[in-house]
Amino acid sequence: MGEAWGIKVEDDIADGTYQLHAELPGIDPAEDVDVTVSDGVLTITAERTDTKDVHGRSEFSYGSFTRSVTLPSGADEAAITASYDKGILTVTVPLDEPVTPARHVAVESAG
Repeated sequence: MGEAWGIKVEDDIADGTYQLHAELPGIDPAEDVDVTVSDGVLTITAERTDTKDVHGRSEFSYGSFTRSVTLPSGADEAAITASYDKGILTVTVPLDEPVTPARHVAVESAG
């Protein structure tokens, strides 16, 4: 992952679908975004290139950036779709089985 700029994500599970939203402003999705999945891990790779000389201040980050997330159990990797709109990449993953909610585990004090 890039030092100054990482891919920020939000995710949610609802109605048998896992959705991941990745913030990728200023990216050409057809040329600069790659989404892959392997063994339950979804990986988004994006590249932002600097095509102009900046003579003033620039706080933009350029280069190649990667973010990987583990998919929930039951993810149908063959049916994953992705779309891009207004700087947000949305990856939709159908789930073959319901996701079991996380269970809280109490932590006991040793003293």
